[in-house]
Amino acid sequence: MTTPTMAMKVLRSPRARRSSTTFLISAVFLGAVTIAAIFASFLAPYPPNQVDLLNIQAGPSPAHWLGTDALGRDTLSRMMYGARTALLAPLLVVVFSTIVGILLGLLAGWRGGWIDSVLGRIFDVIFAFPALLLAIMAVALFGKGLVAPVVAMSIAYAPFVARLTRSLIASERSRPYVAAYRVQGFGGGFIALRRVLPNVMPIVGAQSTLNFGYVLAELAALSFLGLGVQAPTADWGAMVNEAQSGLIGGYFLPALVPAVAIVLVVVAVNVIGEELSDRIGGEIPA
Repeated sequence: MTTPTMAMKVLRSPRARRSSTTFLISAVFLGAVTIAAIFASFLAPYPPNQVDLLNIQAGPSPAHWLGTDALGRDTLSRMMYGARTALLAPLLVVVFSTIVGILLGLLAGWRGGWIDSVLGRIFDVIFAFPALLLAIMAVALFGKGLVAPVVAMSIAYAPFVARLTRSLIASERSRPYVAAYRVQGFGGGFIALRRVLPNVMPIVGAQSTLNFGYVLAELAALSFLGLGVQAPTADWGAMVNEAQSGLIGGYFLPALVPAVAIVLVVVAVNVIGEELSDRIGGEIPA
């Protein structure tokens, strides 16, 4: 009988099994939320803004599984439609910030010198402003909605990706395979884009996954403050804001459901991001 390898022992350990189970549960949950958001038009039992004055603040029932809000709108239907903005806006921020961050980090890490110094100072300036503060400033300048906050947060999160990419590229640049490609006559641009960048993309992708959860929470907070998605559009953060008046009367469900959904999605995304980081090769460097 063969002796199990160390990798197999780790995979079979209780900690590894728990980690894999948590990862699977998180992935299934996020998949279900994504499906609900994409197919909300077919899955939601009611239109998101359908008012029913005869069922104001109704509790869970066969007709309304999660009850209704202060206008009699079905909470489950609004949750499904609200998942669209809750997921799409952070996805746009992550995509834009990752693309810009990778390009700037690649430039700084590969070229070095004064380019690295100048970009580093620019990143330090942006780091001085929290992403949520930049989003609020953007709303004050350009008006309420999601466009200005998405652009502002993309700018705020790009330096995080850029700094990570720069660190990884600078480390890869000194490896022997890069010198071997240079000896063979390959240009710097080819080596950086076609050989070095693919080696660092998994770690950058894991960091971007973690950023998704942070952005989702901050955009939900923005909508809660009334600066993001505007009524009557369904959005989880806005739903918590709209349900505040019902809390005094003891109607907790319209506020509790979207709040719990935000927490669960953020936790699920963080679990997936941490698991991806562990599988790639350890903790994401600062």
